[in-house]
Amino acid sequence: MLTAVYYAQLLLPDFALIACGYLICRFTKLNTTVWAQVNALVYFFLFPVLLFHSITRYPLDVNSTSQFILAGLCLAAAGIALAYSVVKWPIANRYFDVRDHAASAQIGFRFNSFIALAITQKVVGDPGLLLVAVLIGICVPLYNIGAVWPMARHGQKGLGRELVENPLIWATFLGLLANLMGFHMPEWLAPTFSRLGQTGLVLGLMAAGAGMQLSALPRAKVLGVAVLGIKHLVLPILAWLLAKAFQLDATQTTVLLIFAAMPTASSAYVLAARMGFNGPYVASLVTLSTLLAMLSLPFALGMLGGLDMPSP
Repeated sequence: MLTAVYYAQLLLPDFALIACGYLICRFTKLNTTVWAQVNALVYFFLFPVLLFHSITRYPLDVNSTSQFILAGLCLAAAGIALAYSVVKWPIANRYFDVRDHAASAQIGFRFNSFIALAITQKVVGDPGLLLVAVLIGICVPLYNIGAVWPMARHGQKGLGRELVENPLIWATFLGLLANLMGFHMPEWLAPTFSRLGQTGLVLGLMAAGAGMQLSALPRAKVLGVAVLGIKHLVLPILAWLLAKAFQLDATQTTVLLIFAAMPTASSAYVLAARMGFNGPYVASLVTLSTLLAMLSLPFALGMLGGLDMPSP
């Protein structure tokens, strides 16, 4: 069985980048003004490139994975519904602001696709990568809309306008369309897209650290516990139940469990900040989610019955 130390080693680089961003912003001349420009670059260019390249990198084989796709969609819908419902929980909703909930609801269901790809490659291999690509292609549009909707409701723009102007949704839509049309990235162009995507991931994580203010957590502790509990405890259990219900094979079950136990997307902070919400609070939740994934991954793959794979 893969050990907790192994998972911690996989996640450490991402957490280290967040820490670097925090330290650079706090103790050098590269202050919040500089990082605001970095946020714009990541949000409007680098993250869209990253999403498009991720979705078009592996062909979608919808026919042979129909049950797996249904399980993934059920998991995604349940995560969004649970995260949205927090604001309606009796008593709990007295302890946080609705705008904080609108910004942080996405923490309860979004996932870091690049960490998912890296871990799946090491745990399952290439067959797992194809399955993760299916989940990225099918669920990312749903997650992006789910992330934008509550903020658009409480923001100055309408939902329709916010969705139309959201570069992440456009990148996802175009990536799916290109994939289904059989588009293959030319070999001479793929390295450029790959490097731009990796740059976006690095700068996005560092920007999350630069905007982090852990002092913002105490004012909405109940909200943070709720969305992180959904992400790292409820969803892995639900993924296991769905795998049983849809009779998924061992590889599909493992990929679904990895998908459920992932830390939330680093772009959650970028999205909240760009839409005028409490970016530092969301950045803190992203950091905590990355730490909690070191526990939820072994929990999902070990205690919930993932593949008993040897350490690479």
